[in-house]
Amino acid sequence: MSSENTTPSQRVPAPLGCIVLAAYRPQRELFERQLRSIQAQTVSDFSCLVVADGGEEDVREMLRSIVGDDERFTVIGAASRVGFYLNFERGLSAVPDTAQWIALSDQDDYWQPEKLERMLPHLQYASMVSAQARVVTYPGGEVRAATTGRVQPHADDIPIFNQFTGGMSVLRRDLLQLALPFPQFDSPAQVHDHWLAVCASCQDGAVVIPDIVQDYVQHDQNVLGETSDNEFAMLQSWRNVKTRADAAQHAGGLRRSAVIALSAYVVSAGWAQAMTVALVSRPLAGDTRLERLQVLYGRRRSFWRSVTRLVGAVLRRRIPIRNAAVFVAGTAVRGFTPTDRRP
Repeated sequence: MSSENTTPSQRVPAPLGCIVLAAYRPQRELFERQLRSIQAQTVSDFSCLVVADGGEEDVREMLRSIVGDDERFTVIGAASRVGFYLNFERGLSAVPDTAQWIALSDQDDYWQPEKLERMLPHLQYASMVSAQARVVTYPGGEVRAATTGRVQPHADDIPIFNQFTGGMSVLRRDLLQLALPFPQFDSPAQVHDHWLAVCASCQDGAVVIPDIVQDYVQHDQNVLGETSDNEFAMLQSWRNVKTRADAAQHAGGLRRSAVIALSAYVVSAGWAQAMTVALVSRPLAGDTRLERLQVLYGRRRSFWRSVTRLVGAVLRRRIPIRNAAVFVAGTAVRGFTPTDRRP
């Protein structure tokens, strides 16, 4: 079914939901294409919060010139920029009480008309569902990959193996009771979709389905990009850690080995620990799934137990070796106490 032949009478009824779309200086052509694809959804009973990360009036003016008098679309935001992580938190905090499901959206992708129709039924058994996308370049429209190839991770592995992309995900309303407010951790690993997936794994589960439901558009302004080359990704990860290590060594005079271990901690074990510590104060306190996360990733985790478990996960091909290596490199670092902001 295409957007051209989808009429209101053909659209599929569903409980009222909310789409949270994060916007930062959107490129007009891509923004319009994405908004049109949202308007063309076969599931039409939703509101769409466009959360401007600065430049709220400019985004509002652009939105209205595209969607006209479609009252489902609203712009919220603030004058100062907070970054995509906190911008999604701001959007999720503003979701109406009437919304029974939430879909996350980037400003520059393209949704197939049946995306919501195909994904929402999975929320009957899972707290969060993520799908697949074609990877497409802009400009040019070259299909870089036919699918993002996300896989279903074991619940124990989600804190260090994120297979959930926010713009390809839908979630149940009750997940927000656990996920808000977001934990704060100064790391490039701090991303909203990873945190939401960890929270969902402690409720009714975080699920990856094989359906291709959209285009994932790659261009020179992507905050996070996509690569299917594992060797390149591992090399890039090492380069990032080395760059951070060199900068910290120059600033503080620390040995490179110590700085590399600290950098590895920040991008893997530390973020996993921050998420686990944040969950302790949430409604799941005392839950057996949370207790397991504490053993694996919390402050009292055992280095050798973590290493043993990760070796087993790698041998069973549950996680890539690069994820295990970075976690092991940083997991012995102690003494950090992550913060968990209270409402």
